[in-house]
Amino acid sequence: MLRMTLPPRAARRAWHAAINPLHATVYFSPDFFKELAALGVEDRIAASLAGRSAAMGAVGPGVVAASFYNYSHDLISRHLPAVWRTAGPAEVVAARYRAADATLRRLLGEETLASAGMAEAAALAMRATEGCTRHARPLYAAHADLPVPEEPHLRLWHATTLLREHRGDGHLVALLSAGLDPVEALLTHTATGKGMSPKWIKATRGWDQETLDAATARLRGRGLLDADGELTEAGRDLREHVETETDRLDAGPYEHLGADGLARLAELGGGFVLTAVAAGAFPADLFGKG
Repeated sequence: MLRMTLPPRAARRAWHAAINPLHATVYFSPDFFKELAALGVEDRIAASLAGRSAAMGAVGPGVVAASFYNYSHDLISRHLPAVWRTAGPAEVVAARYRAADATLRRLLGEETLASAGMAEAAALAMRATEGCTRHARPLYAAHADLPVPEEPHLRLWHATTLLREHRGDGHLVALLSAGLDPVEALLTHTATGKGMSPKWIKATRGWDQETLDAATARLRGRGLLDADGELTEAGRDLREHVETETDRLDAGPYEHLGADGLARLAELGGGFVLTAVAAGAFPADLFGKG
């Protein structure tokens, strides 16, 4: 059970509004793909896979399929481990931080990066990471072993990376416990209206329409999706169960930070995210059911 020292769902709201999207700006940043192209990695999918997995070393498709969960193993196999012959993991990690620096400067502006609010947000987010744990959390643990940057905006981005992967590792446990395979997890998330659109699922995760249709049929057979592809009451209940279980597994960082610190981090980080979104950080058709 969650210790009720925080308001209900406060950590989840802060993660969705202020932590994860700030981290995710780099996934869609032209600065990231420019940095990887300079290393010789010109394929955008290869760059994305390498960028997120590089902290784990020169891993192959099996490790990435296990730790990323919702990517097609066939898609991953087309790029890994081959990408490491072009750019080594240490080079990719360094390029990712250079891209984070360029992205945040472009989206937020130099004045915001040099502000007291940025330094405060970085300190709060790093304090939250003190409550994270490594065991059974491969992506978090790999990134937690990386050096912490000195610049406040990069310290904040580093901390959001740790918090993102810590929650993500726990989320996979919740999905497995709920009996949702990788494609079913994607489709039910999309059906909430908060997940990636089908266009982006196919473009970035490597699942073809036949596989998506088969997963949709399974979900309908379980009574989780209706004939229009909308979540049924049982489907909504299952998705809420998954999120509640993820909250439980991810409570440590935010209990450590405390209610006041979490509220302040959400305020500061949420402001940065709104600025980034207004500056075009994400594609307009990224989320939704269409």
